Amino acid sequence: MNRIILCLSVIFLFVSGMIAQENLDYQKPPQEILELIDVPLAPATIIDSNAEMMIFLYRDQFKSIAELSEKEMRLGGLRINPVTNINSRARYYNDLKVKTIDAENAQDISGLPEAPRLTNFSWSPDESMIAFTHTTETGVELWVLDIKAATARKLTEGNLNANMGSTINWFRDNSALMVTMLPKDRKELIDTETSVPTGPTISVSDGKEAQNRTYQDLLKNPNDEYNFEQLARSELVKVSLDGTQTRWMDAKMYSDISFSPDGNYVMVTNIKKPFSYLVPYYRFPSEVNIYDASGNLVSMINEVPLIEDLPKGFMAEREGKRNFEWRSDKPASMVYTMALDKGDPEVEADYRDEFFQLEAPFKGDGTSLLKVKNRGSRILWGNDEIAVATDYWWNDRNTKTYVFNPSDNSEEPEIIFDRNYQDVYSDPGNFVTRKNDFGRYVLKLDNENAFLMGSGYTEEGQFPFIDQIDLEDGDTRRLYQSKLKDKKETLVEALNIEKGEILVRIESSTEYPNYFIRDIDSEDDLNQITSFENPFKSLEEVSKEVITYKRDDGLELNATLYLPAGYDTENPEKLPMFMWAYPREFKDKNSASQNTSNANDFTYPYYGSPIYWVNRGYVVLDDASFPIVGEDEEEPNNTFRKQLVANAKAAIDAVDEMGYVDRNRVAVGGHSYGAFMTANLLSHSDLFAAGIARSGAYNRTLTPFGFQSEERSYWEAPEVYNTMSPFMHTDKMKTPLLLIHGEADNNSGTYPMQSERYFNALKGLGATARLVMLPKESHGYSAKESVLHVLWEQDQWLEKYVKNSKNEEEVEDNSKDAPGN
Repeated sequence: MNRIILCLSVIFLFVSGMIAQENLDYQKPPQEILELIDVPLAPATIIDSNAEMMIFLYRDQFKSIAELSEKEMRLGGLRINPVTNINSRARYYNDLKVKTIDAENAQDISGLPEAPRLTNFSWSPDESMIAFTHTTETGVELWVLDIKAATARKLTEGNLNANMGSTINWFRDNSALMVTMLPKDRKELIDTETSVPTGPTISVSDGKEAQNRTYQDLLKNPNDEYNFEQLARSELVKVSLDGTQTRWMDAKMYSDISFSPDGNYVMVTNIKKPFSYLVPYYRFPSEVNIYDASGNLVSMINEVPLIEDLPKGFMAEREGKRNFEWRSDKPASMVYTMALDKGDPEVEADYRDEFFQLEAPFKGDGTSLLKVKNRGSRILWGNDEIAVATDYWWNDRNTKTYVFNPSDNSEEPEIIFDRNYQDVYSDPGNFVTRKNDFGRYVLKLDNENAFLMGSGYTEEGQFPFIDQIDLEDGDTRRLYQSKLKDKKETLVEALNIEKGEILVRIESSTEYPNYFIRDIDSEDDLNQITSFENPFKSLEEVSKEVITYKRDDGLELNATLYLPAGYDTENPEKLPMFMWAYPREFKDKNSASQNTSNANDFTYPYYGSPIYWVNRGYVVLDDASFPIVGEDEEEPNNTFRKQLVANAKAAIDAVDEMGYVDRNRVAVGGHSYGAFMTANLLSHSDLFAAGIARSGAYNRTLTPFGFQSEERSYWEAPEVYNTMSPFMHTDKMKTPLLLIHGEADNNSGTYPMQSERYFNALKGLGATARLVMLPKESHGYSAKESVLHVLWEQDQWLEKYVKNSKNEEEVEDNSKDAPGN
């Protein structure tokens, strides 16, 4: 009888567990973690091109759940607050300050609005002012800051339409701004939650392939179409600095506005119908028109149909003219690109793209500037005889850099760099630019010489550099290379390359990044211009180093290792370890093995960081290398699982050999593709005591036309999709897994149902799992209440299943004393 009662009790508990839900208010993590959250952020910093004035932008580290709960419409790939008419996920600054470069302290700005919510910052052409928007409870206002006077004032009421971007554009003479404003004929929006449908929603396939990624927030029905159009429509209005408003153009769905360098023309792109339920708004039909500065039509230069179908592959492009932009070294010359391979990567072609130039009055086709072997990326303009173009090809990770004569296309371009863009050790750096008389950035040239600033990753560490390069023969001469070993130096901007004045940022693991002006001709000439202090004092005594180790196939890997403050490495104690990683695909082992970690990076515990747990007595292994390599014709994902486990084992082995870690108490975690990694590691290895997977995708058949760096569709490589999907191997899960996901995740492929369905499978098959769905949160988490709760959930999970977990022998011994044995 006792046995029957016991069995019934077990069944009751099992069934109760199957249906139980926890009703839990937002929780806060322990004090060791909390003290790293409730700290003021140092400001963001912007500096004028003459390095005379600095503007500090202050904001809170997190939003509130109340802010995230404001009205939101998700339409055409956008998230819009229909009350205020701005991105519902916008991050706002709440204070501004200004200072001259050589001033000791920043100056408060007078006239700012109460409870500022500031964004959309835009320099005036002469850099004497910055325009910005302020979002009130009912709308978006236009404001302008006089930098030297340190005063701000409002120019419009809350009637701007900031839903589509390109909200603010300055006229060339600094006297007025072009803004997108709510049209006077806007109609009332439809409440889609209460409206009565007038019929079904019907989609049609006409037999033409349309293999698209699993986009989110798409239009779903005619009501969505109607609301999207109302929210996207704007009038273009000229607002003078005295507040005078003049309607410049009637209402349309404007998506991009760009003045020519001389200010005499304006390129305007507007969206048209028909809309689509398959793709976001930027693939809706559109047209590009050129107007003069008074708003008179000069020419329609492009018309693009709905783009629902493209050739297969990441390098696919539509046919026809694309990527229109102004040539930055000319008053009003338009440049665009066209595919020479029909936009199809499968088509063999000596050249993939061609650049063209179109002059006023912008009629017909442009003249050819340059053909490139890969997909065209960008052009940096120098002068009439010198320009630099770059291209890239994802499939083999190749990029080429061309020097060409934009005035004579009969001259053969010189390829000065031809390299694998994942090979960071060979990265020549970025070209130094300067602002010209039009206020546009162009190549900084000294006759035929240009200048490069590079990150400087090497086998010995990171040492940023500045080179002078002869664009005729590609020869380089090193002008400067950082020698700092106990700190990290970042080359931010060349303020005056002739005088050797470079804006740099210097930091260490415990010293907050600050800005300096370095004279590269005098090694000790370093002028500090900011003095931000470390707000994370409790991490100052934490040990931090970059460790290197090898995978079983000889591939060299690295990770950043953190040890608790006071840890005795001479007499090491075996501690629990928390490892965090994100897989990355490579096409060669050389690039995959390169080290881009720097132990002198400031230790910044952002919301998703694992670093908090070093203050909870854990060894933390952050940003562990997880390369997935597929050389030549071999695709990386063909051996994804095998390489994943090999990466994890190598990392644990490395720390274990140091004597720091208890192998029975190791946790692994990751976000997005890192969550996908985590679920796979727990399913296909016995290396871990527990895992944490945030905002991941677990069933690749739900992303059938590619994911991450996988180009093949499910029907081309079903074994890859099935083998890589943790959902397909739920029966192998024996390790406790914490799943966390934002209910409003907008990332392509990581629908919230990915976690919901995976959890249901785990629960149905008896795995130990917990699913936490965060209200209102997207792919990244932004509300303070959410972030604190996530940290609490993770801490609870790690404490229970890792730090205080029992090893197999203890479990076996205890099981002998269990009732019924």
